[in-house]
Formats: sequence, C-alpha cells, structure tokens
Amino acid sequence: MQVLGIETSCDETGIAIYDSEKGLLAHNLYSQIDLHKEYGGVVPELASRDHVRRLLPLIKKTVSEANTKLKSLDAIAYTAGPGLMGALLVGTAMGRSLAYSLSIPAIAVHHMEAHLLAPMLEDDVPEYPFLALLVSGGHTQLVHVSKPGDYNILGESVDDAAGEAFDKTAKLLGLPYPGGSAISVLADQGDSQRFQFPRPMTDRPGLDFSFSGLKTFALNTVNSEPSDEQTHADIARAFVDAVVDTFIIKCRRAIKDTGLKELVVAGGVSANKQLRHGLHDLMNEVNGKVYFPRAEFCTDNGAMIAYAGYLRLKTGQTESLNFQAKPRWPLDEMGKA
Repeated sequence: MQVLGIETSCDETGIAIYDSEKGLLAHNLYSQIDLHKEYGGVVPELASRDHVRRLLPLIKKTVSEANTKLKSLDAIAYTAGPGLMGALLVGTAMGRSLAYSLSIPAIAVHHMEAHLLAPMLEDDVPEYPFLALLVSGGHTQLVHVSKPGDYNILGESVDDAAGEAFDKTAKLLGLPYPGGSAISVLADQGDSQRFQFPRPMTDRPGLDFSFSGLKTFALNTVNSEPSDEQTHADIARAFVDAVVDTFIIKCRRAIKDTGLKELVVAGGVSANKQLRHGLHDLMNEVNGKVYFPRAEFCTDNGAMIAYAGYLRLKTGQTESLNFQAKPRWPLDEMGKA
C-alpha cells in the first residue's frame, strides 16, 4: 500500500511517499525561508502562491525518486489543518483533485497528529500508550496518547507557543529569521550564571504552559543591559535554560500523574539541542525513554503526512468531494481513528 503525503500548512512544501511494506520511499521539501526572511516572518499570501508553484514539480520529482507511478498509489494524504488557511487550501485542493483523478481515496490529516507520529518513522519506536510533548511555532501541548487517533490533551500553552517565543526573542537579540536555531547556537556561548529568567507556571499545579511573560522578561533584560555580543549570548542562554527547565518540570509532573515512562517529543522545537539533552537526562532519571524524530522530520514535512495518512487509510477514513481546510482544529476534537 502506497500513500503520497502533501504538506502545505505554512511555509514549507513537503511531498513524500510511504509504502506499508518498504517504509518511506522518497521525500522532498522546499523551504520558503529565503522568501519570508526579509519580512521577519511568514507572509500568508506569499506562502500560498509559492505552494502553487512548487507542488506539481515536487510531486513529479518524488514519484520518480520513489521509483513508482501515480497509478500505483493507493491514497493521497494532505494536511487539512491547523495552519494558514490559504496555504492549507492549496494542498487540500491538490490532494483531493489528484485523488479524484486517480480514483483513489483522499485522506485529510491533522498537522499536529502527523508531528506526533513522526518518530514512528524511525527504527526505534515507543509502544502505546505514551506521553507526547508537541512543541512548534504554533502549538505547545502535552498529550496522553492511547493509540493513533485517541488523544487526551493534558496541558497546553495559554498564550504564545514555545516556537513563537523562541523566534520573537531571537528577533529581540537581532538574530536572523527564523530565530529558533540561531538562539540555540548563541546560547552555547552564554554564561548560565549571569541572568536568571523565571520558569513560568511551574509554581502552580497543572500542566499548562505560558511563554509570553518569558518573552517580555527577555525584552526588559535586553533594554536594561549593554548591547554587546556577550550580553546577548548570556540573555539567550538564560532564555533557553528557562524554556528547557519549564518543559522538564512539566514532563516530570506528567510522568508522575500518568505513570507513563515513554515520551515522544516532536515539532520544530524538538530539534533544539538543549531541549534534547535535558529531556534525555530526565527520562534516564525516571528509568524511562524519550523518542525524537530525526532532525529533518522535526519541522514540517511530507513524510509525516504520508505516514499519518496511511494509518488513517487503514481505519477506512476517506474524504468526500466537498473538502475543507481547518485553520483551527483542536487535536482532541479530530475524531477517533
């Protein structure tokens, strides 16, 4: 069984083909970073137009690299949400139309479910049930995963997502867009003892997150300190340490509450080196295990969409001709697989 995955939720065009027997056959990704960096963030209209330009060439390239043919596909999976409406509609229209032309099922995939399942593309995978920490530019959630499609959100950000806070703080420090990886590199040069940032919402019960106050604390620190390279590195270190410690505290609390000792970490921020080290240490401490996707599958990609679509196809899910995109789509309201 072969499923082609289409990812166009934001500023990356991803295409992949997953085979139920051979695994991932091929995948390609086009990033729009160069298109948006002069604006300091994603411009939705430009993102949508670029997806239109890139989709068909990437599909042809991926099919060729997979050594297969369109007529050999068993389904087309596409990101239906959440994300930017225009960008989602481009991929949704392409996916549904291609499936119709080939007389095969179309599968609408939830973007965050696909991120959550991305580590399943690796050789070493967790067993259900497990905990999942989803950390991206738009979402920060702790999830109890009973099985594919059965998700209970234990906690989430009440304001900015972690990835958004990373990018905004990086911008305060004069780092280029996107700033998540740049601030991590800068933090390595910083002194962890110079500044102490708060660990938001860790002094109260529950598993929700808040990062807008941490971003404001960074802004006030930048404005009150000398504007030199070492100071910026020290601020970056304090910010990253605060975010990582917050995740460690909340994950430890979730492990205690649920008794689960397998943790999946996915989404763009899961590529952060300091976060990976911190959560590895936590899971070793509790005699558990943490699972990450490979670096190229931390950010948006077609491989995770193809795999999630394959799991959905096995349950018999298909979409009607009256398709829709969902810019807002809570993970625990997506329906059971």
